[in-house]
Amino acid sequence: MADTADTAHVIIRPPLAWGLAVLAGLALDWLVPLPFLPPDLPAGWLGAMVFVLALALFAWAIVTMTRAGSNVPTNRPTTAIVESGPYRFTRNPIYLGMFLGLIGLAIGFDNPWLLAMLVPFALVIRFGVVAREEAYLDRKFGNVYRGYRSRVRRWL
Repeated sequence: MADTADTAHVIIRPPLAWGLAVLAGLALDWLVPLPFLPPDLPAGWLGAMVFVLALALFAWAIVTMTRAGSNVPTNRPTTAIVESGPYRFTRNPIYLGMFLGLIGLAIGFDNPWLLAMLVPFALVIRFGVVAREEAYLDRKFGNVYRGYRSRVRRWL
């Protein structure tokens, strides 16, 4: 069992929040379809390319964190500040991958509701997850995290 005292205590696990955003966007599209892309645009291919890019970023971030010996799930303790791989460019590459994934699905399915779900998803991730993770990392790693935070942007 995970040591829940040594976690960020996020309000929701990010994959669950992402899944709920996708389900909500698909349900809204089923109820009120609103195509938004030109019919001659190869939306399926374009969306698939964006989604694959999102998966690549997501996987790169997870592999990098795992190889550094830290835990990926938010309900497990963070054991190290990872500064390599995609973490050189952004402190939140996994969440950026999730945002890109939503965008890719929105394009691929010609579904503006999935784009609309970016707003509540981003708010939940920013204030219910990232803010708590940042406070936790600051408490746990102090100056090491503060130095990393000063060198690397939260998003891009």
